[in-house]
Amino acid sequence: MKKQSVNRKYNFPDADLYLQCMERIKYAKRDVDHFERYGYSKERLKGFIARCDKFRNLPDDDELVGDQMITTEKKYAASEKLKTAIRSLMTRVAMKYSNRSGRYRKFGTAKMGDMTDAQLIFCGRRVIRVARQQIDFLAEVGVNERVIKRISEAVQQFERAVNIQQDKVADRDISVERRVELGNELYDELVTLCNIGKDIWVETDTVKYENYCIYESNNDQKIARKERLKTEQQKG
Repeated sequence: MKKQSVNRKYNFPDADLYLQCMERIKYAKRDVDHFERYGYSKERLKGFIARCDKFRNLPDDDELVGDQMITTEKKYAASEKLKTAIRSLMTRVAMKYSNRSGRYRKFGTAKMGDMTDAQLIFCGRRVIRVARQQIDFLAEVGVNERVIKRISEAVQQFERAVNIQQDKVADRDISVERRVELGNELYDELVTLCNIGKDIWVETDTVKYENYCIYESNNDQKIARKERLKTEQQKG
């Protein structure tokens, strides 16, 4: 059964999640004696910090997309090299046979520019096979093992480039899923920590209570900061 995709539990950037976690950890260290009364130990806090560090060091999507783009560019270059080698052979074949003949069509190179990666690989292998079958007839137009070997090597390089590119796509999918899963773990822990922090200070200290409020955006933070300053001025 296909694994269900993992959805993010938070709707702000990963960088903001990390910063919010580290900020709340700082407050929890300050209030650690209070937290231990809720069963939230120093060891659990250390574990939270370790997961934040792990999250920070995961490659972000820009890095992964960049790697994928590099392998795609290499794959494209390898495909062009293969097409050039095939066209060079087919120019010779056309000199021997009409490009409307069955012998020419047997190579199956029509609409080569529209072929998928898999179709192009199969086309290259077919061209090699058919060329070897007819090598005695095509010798007079310069078709020999050197020409065929050029196509064979280009097919191998292109297939290798395709596999590497597909691996990078899979690596990105896996990495994105791992990042979402760890991000969700951090968010759950952040919510737990903040709920405890708010409960500690709800009746005694408004400013410290606000320290444990999770904001969905920078605008939310600005509004809260203004409200806090307003309250402090009124008290003064």
